[in-house]
Amino acid sequence: MLRTVLLLLVAIVPAAAAEAPSSVPPLWLVSPFALLLLCIALMPVLLPHFWHRWYPAVSLVLGAVTAGFYIFDRGDFASLVHVGFEYLSFISLLTFLYVCSGGVVVGLGGRGRPWSNTLLLLVGGLIANLVGTTGASMLLIRPFLRANRGRLRPYHVVFFIFIVSNVGGALTPIGDPPLLLGFLRGIEFFRFFELNFLPWLLTMSLLLAIFYWFDTANRRHSQTLAEYRHLPPIQGWSHLALLAVGVGAVFLDPAKVSWLPAIHYHGHSFSFVREILLFGLAAFAYKTAKPENLSANDFTFEPIREVAFLFVGIFLTMIPALDLIRNAAQGGTIVGFPLTVSTFYLGTGFFSGVLDNAPTFLAFMAGMEGRFGMDIAAIGVSTDPVIARSLQACACAAVFFGAMTYIGNGPNLMVKAICESARDSNGALLVEVPTLHGYFLKYALPILTPVLLIVWAVFFRG
Repeated sequence: MLRTVLLLLVAIVPAAAAEAPSSVPPLWLVSPFALLLLCIALMPVLLPHFWHRWYPAVSLVLGAVTAGFYIFDRGDFASLVHVGFEYLSFISLLTFLYVCSGGVVVGLGGRGRPWSNTLLLLVGGLIANLVGTTGASMLLIRPFLRANRGRLRPYHVVFFIFIVSNVGGALTPIGDPPLLLGFLRGIEFFRFFELNFLPWLLTMSLLLAIFYWFDTANRRHSQTLAEYRHLPPIQGWSHLALLAVGVGAVFLDPAKVSWLPAIHYHGHSFSFVREILLFGLAAFAYKTAKPENLSANDFTFEPIREVAFLFVGIFLTMIPALDLIRNAAQGGTIVGFPLTVSTFYLGTGFFSGVLDNAPTFLAFMAGMEGRFGMDIAAIGVSTDPVIARSLQACACAAVFFGAMTYIGNGPNLMVKAICESARDSNGALLVEVPTLHGYFLKYALPILTPVLLIVWAVFFRG
């Protein structure tokens, strides 16, 4: 996978350089990003104790290499400031959703069965559009693990990430970060539901059917946990109310609310009120959470700590990769291919899987602005069928292909970290969680890729 990324970036450089030679970073600057991906994939297997202790330092050092180039070679502080505020918005929302959902216990006391598991994944995909894929993942991953204790297999983790942490959230801007960024830049709230519903319905139906087949073939019986059999369906209603407040705070953006204070830099208005509010709500949620609820959820700060440190490095090291994509796309082609609907779907999808889907979506939207000669807001309301299908292709690909790897979307790594820390009363792991390359080679490539190609053939071919 890393070799493919580098080969594609090599192909992008000439096209990008012809369009904007002064803005194209050197290809070697992609190496910190590739090295970080390699570390995330191999270190937990080869040197688990070293990695667990030193992954923050590795991520920060590799990010500093990229930052140092932009500061000392180019004097470009603007790119770092921009990505810094994007990271702040990203991690404040994830932190709030993670901490707040830790105070909510969903009391599933029955045994996990194929039909009940499939229903839970469907419900998770639906509510992801109301509380985000992160919120839905944090609310449901622990009860999903509890209900299937004794019969858990790696595919349970993988399909949960496919459906709840990614594909499910394709219908509203709240659902997934790429759509939220599009909304904040002028695309109407219900436009994504209008465009994405049919591709979402097909993708969800195929994945749920495949999961049901997998789960039916799993003959092991789950263990009924007596301590959860007589619990109320939901404990921690006050934290559900806080979740609603936090979701509402997402829309406190100076791009949408003109009177809101903002930090102005290089022609951009950066939000900080929303981020302060989300961090404050997270702190309040933790202080007011009932200890028994936190204990029932095996709540620790390690999963969000891991995501926070790794994504510092990812956000910094992917700056040059995204610059290459953006410049090539604005030149009218990418890797020699014209910017057709298929290119927007497959291109956005590929890079959403190996980078992060939110900035990748913006990079291809920048290409769409150049291709059609209009800004994102105008693209969002255009009735031209080619423009509408191109926007639909980018939006669906960013959300769907975010499930291709653990780093494609923020909740993926969080679910992975929670599952890796889930243990029974004897200290044994509840489930074997696939490694980064195992996830991609054993599940995403043979299962998710054919589904997404079927979606392409039905909706985006041409």
